[in-house]
Amino acid sequence: MFIGYVVVAALLAFASAASAVLTITRNPQVMGSMTKVGVPESWLPRLATAKAAGALGLLAGLAIPLLGQAAAMGLALYFIGAVIFHLRVKDFAVAPVVVLVLLAAAAFVLRTASQ
Repeated sequence: MFIGYVVVAALLAFASAASAVLTITRNPQVMGSMTKVGVPESWLPRLATAKAAGALGLLAGLAIPLLGQAAAMGLALYFIGAVIFHLRVKDFAVAPVVVLVLLAAAAFVLRTASQ
C-alpha cells in the first residue's frame, strides 16, 4: 500500500504544486476559470497557498503518516469545493477536478492503509 501512496501522492503533489504556481502567477486559463465560477481575485493567494501546502504535506506524509493523511483530506475538501463552485454556476466541465478529488481520496485511503 505504501508504494501506491507514493505514486498517487507524487502525482497529486505535482498537480497541486503546478496549479498553485499557475494560480499565483495568474495564468490566463486559470484566471478565466476562476472568473467564470465567481472566485474573487483576492482569494487567489490563499487558494494557491492551500494547494502548495497540500502538495508539501503529501510529500512530508512519506515520513509522517498523519501529515500525509491530513494533506490528502485537505486537498480532497479543497477540490470538492472547486466542484461545488463549478456546479453552482452550471459549469459542467468538472472532469479534471473530479479526477483530483479521486486522487486525493485515494491518497488518503492508501496512506491510512499503509500505516
